[in-house]
Amino acid sequence: SSLTEPTVGTDLEGVLLINKPGGWTSHDVVAKVRKMLGVRKVGHTGTLDPSATGVLVLCLGKATRIAEYLVLADKSYRATLRLGVTTDTQDADGAVVMRHQGSFPEEQTIRSVMQACVGINHQVPPMYSAVKVKGVPLYKAARAGLTVPRASRECLIHDLKIVSIQRSPTVDVVFDVVCSKGTYVRTLCADIGETLGVGGHLACLERRRVGRFTLEQALTLADLTDAVTRGDVQGCLHSLPDALAELPAFRLDPVSSAAACHGTGFSPARILDTEGTWTSGMPVRLHGPDGRLLAIGKAPWASKDPAWQASTDTVKIEKVLV
Repeated sequence: SSLTEPTVGTDLEGVLLINKPGGWTSHDVVAKVRKMLGVRKVGHTGTLDPSATGVLVLCLGKATRIAEYLVLADKSYRATLRLGVTTDTQDADGAVVMRHQGSFPEEQTIRSVMQACVGINHQVPPMYSAVKVKGVPLYKAARAGLTVPRASRECLIHDLKIVSIQRSPTVDVVFDVVCSKGTYVRTLCADIGETLGVGGHLACLERRRVGRFTLEQALTLADLTDAVTRGDVQGCLHSLPDALAELPAFRLDPVSSAAACHGTGFSPARILDTEGTWTSGMPVRLHGPDGRLLAIGKAPWASKDPAWQASTDTVKIEKVLV
């Protein structure tokens, strides 16, 4: 009957925020949403490990075109670090490879080691991750019992605040962390445990924010089912301009607007006004004279360049969105 079939379908477009339940892979959630809504094109902007919960940003329909820009966003997490137990996956899903025998560091030592993580970090990606080395995802090698040499990657910890430290029989440290894309919180936990000399792993993880999207805005799968029943899925979606609101913007005159819609670049003299600041090569929202979002472009000059408006270097179109 029409009640059980998706009444929404393929014309849906926008960004959907799901509060991922524990035990589901991010791919499971995508498949479930695709089936519930009858939308073929559903993409996510960064996986959450199966045991983790919290914000999963899904792009529906045309919004899949902007997924690569949403991936760049900073993330916030509430995490629990369990000291004294090391696992092969750096989280609670893995096999225990070491248990610390003996005393644990003082609280002040734990605090100072964790505080020292704020700033630039160099992480070696975990073997159980989707990072590819020579075209092969690391987790495939890990499942085959192999350890592959891999280069460390730079990531940025913007903020780290300890919420609580509880002792029994291990030491559990609950903390909030704000970090750049590509940061593995489980690797952060394992590295802190190693620095403290007792080992450690990520016992619990909740993603609370992705860019400007928060956990409070995310829907459970039950909420989404209710929306389907009410026939108001579109009302749950965030528009493309809303999703990209953190990017700087140019409002264009009619001539450059027409060019942008056809993927053709234009000179800065055609820009009516701007919003935010940008650096050279940074993605920028391009809006028509009426404010409609048309495309994503890249400017070859920065907002702080005093003579950018007189530059002969054109804005390149990266992605047409209309």
